[in-house]
Amino acid sequence: MKLGLFSLAVILSAPLAAQVETDVPPPIAGARPVTVEHVKVHGTALEGNLEGDAVDRDLLVYLPPSYATDRKRRYPVVYALHGFFIGAEQWSKEIHVPQTIEGAFAQGAKDMIVVLPDSKTVHMGSMYSSSVTTGDFENFIARDVVAYVDAHYRTMPARESRGLVGHSMGGYGATRIGMKHADVFGSLYIMSPCCLSMRNAPDPEMGKKLEAVKSDADFAALPFFARATFATSAAWSPNPNNPPFYLDLPTSNGAPREDVLARWTANSPLSFLDQYVYALRRYAAISIDVGDQDGLKVDTAKLHDLLTRYRVEHSFEQYPGTHTSKVADRFQNHVLPFFSAHLRFAPK
Repeated sequence: MKLGLFSLAVILSAPLAAQVETDVPPPIAGARPVTVEHVKVHGTALEGNLEGDAVDRDLLVYLPPSYATDRKRRYPVVYALHGFFIGAEQWSKEIHVPQTIEGAFAQGAKDMIVVLPDSKTVHMGSMYSSSVTTGDFENFIARDVVAYVDAHYRTMPARESRGLVGHSMGGYGATRIGMKHADVFGSLYIMSPCCLSMRNAPDPEMGKKLEAVKSDADFAALPFFARATFATSAAWSPNPNNPPFYLDLPTSNGAPREDVLARWTANSPLSFLDQYVYALRRYAAISIDVGDQDGLKVDTAKLHDLLTRYRVEHSFEQYPGTHTSKVADRFQNHVLPFFSAHLRFAPK
């Protein structure tokens, strides 16, 4: 069974209308409040992007209860990446922070800083990739955001004290960035990752509709699947000589373009993981999870199998749930406890 861009569209489009149905863990009695800061970070890596994506990006920073009182203490940081079609603000609602962060701390997770960077683009998602069209979102996360947080907060500025997690497109981002930037992050959690083996082109009818788009108004009228195709093309098949969108679509006159699809495959983690085995072995811990009713479970299991083949230590869980139904519960009761157990909390 091959899951590609169509699966991404089908899996993600339903939750867009039903995110309020995400299960919310009950509040924990006696949980102490965290402090939420909304800040802007300048993305040097995004400067000059061709599609006009914002260079100054929103950043949500959640400071633990002890941060204001223990002023000499430094903290590990967890960076949490949102999915397609949403930004950091909506991601915060999906995982029900700050409640779930407070709940995790109340149940024994050690105090840490949690950061939600915004990577939404004009085509609804950056794919956390490096592209002249969208900007270099890979290094925006791994370099610009990390540098800003280390400069403005009392962090422990070492890879062993930095965690990276993401869900869906953010799970793809955590996989990609995790492989390429093991010098920056020390523990890795991958939630329901999309796009691990993207090789599919749209059907001929849809391909022709995409090729007919010539303006922002045309784009705004497209359905979800078509928007996802534009986002993928902007990230993985940019073309600075092809205005107004500066990208190559995966079809020509409705027929698949094998050169473009090859570029997409080159951005698929299941295709390039072999090159990053030694980097992945540097992590103190890696965890992967996915719902048993999530169509992305097929490729997620392949990621688990590939890590196992290369003897990269990790954990893998397929839990009862859909793509989004348990994401808040997982964040409180699995993700933050995982980082509490594996990040370094004390100076060397």
